[in-house]
Amino acid sequence: MPERKPLVYVAMSADIIHPGHLNIIHTAARYGEVVVGVLTDEAIASYKRLPYMTFGQRSAVVENLKGVSRVVPQATLDYVENLRRLRPDFVVHGSDWKEGVQSETRSRVVEVLKEWGGRLVEPEYTPGISSTQLNKAIREVGTTPDIRRGRLKQLLDKKGFVRVLEAHSGLSALIVENSSVRSEDGRTVEFDAMWLSSLTDSTAKGKPDIECVDLTNRLHTVNDILEVTTKPIIYDGDSGGNVDQFRFTVRTLERLGVSMVIIEDKKGRKRNSLYAADNLQPQEEIEVMCEKIAVGKRARVTEDFMIAARCESLILGHGQEEALRRAGAYVEAGADAVLIHSKSQSPDEVFAF
Repeated sequence: MPERKPLVYVAMSADIIHPGHLNIIHTAARYGEVVVGVLTDEAIASYKRLPYMTFGQRSAVVENLKGVSRVVPQATLDYVENLRRLRPDFVVHGSDWKEGVQSETRSRVVEVLKEWGGRLVEPEYTPGISSTQLNKAIREVGTTPDIRRGRLKQLLDKKGFVRVLEAHSGLSALIVENSSVRSEDGRTVEFDAMWLSSLTDSTAKGKPDIECVDLTNRLHTVNDILEVTTKPIIYDGDSGGNVDQFRFTVRTLERLGVSMVIIEDKKGRKRNSLYAADNLQPQEEIEVMCEKIAVGKRARVTEDFMIAARCESLILGHGQEEALRRAGAYVEAGADAVLIHSKSQSPDEVFAF
């Protein structure tokens, strides 16, 4: 029988293949049969931007690279689960992980390999190549309406939650696009999407928050933001207008690449929800709100565009039971999400909902 070739394990996200990746694979191939653990979308989203390509697409690229024997999914940033299952003779990774955010992961790999006498091989990091810089260059090129529109649904699916910050101009949107912090565990944390608020858009134009800025004027702000950013957009649609107006709004926003529109269950002349308790706007009838949601869903051209219903029951002091009754009806009508609103100084009633 032929002698078994040593098994070599390499892990990578493989969203943008560059010469550094090829160098690692070619090095690994000198030691034996190369198995590449491609990080899943969920694993990548846990510490940085959602990848441009899906797991299936990235896996297809990697398994067709010269020197790769097969591809397996790596569901976490940590190698341990895959290493114990495969028990490779070697693990190959560039020397750049000896310091910084990945140093702890490296330490765990070294300890696990000791269990069966495996060895870590660390070729020198390929100079002049940076996935971060390549990602930055791609962002500078821009995006398309289709890619941007579908991004929010992907983020919700892969991350389970998103961080969103308000934007009302091209400049404020650039802050959302580029702001990031380093978390205590060394991950880069940034905002996933931006919220185009009608309150701040009206305020930036020197006007009150009473729906006096119509869709045509607000679309100027939307376009300013689309031109300089790539992240998903959630559009605050106030009450959505009447049914015919809302149908048109959905089609327009979807065509531009907006990911979601949120409409609130208010009726009559709009007043901001944070007014004093004796000056609050009444809620729309459930049936009217549900019809508007259903019409909006039928008006969509793609599955990526989402409609969210904002419930004002807690703001009006109607309690949890009424809020849940309305939310259930909105979901039944087709709402992709429910936004609960509160002006309490404590988050308790929102958490209770």
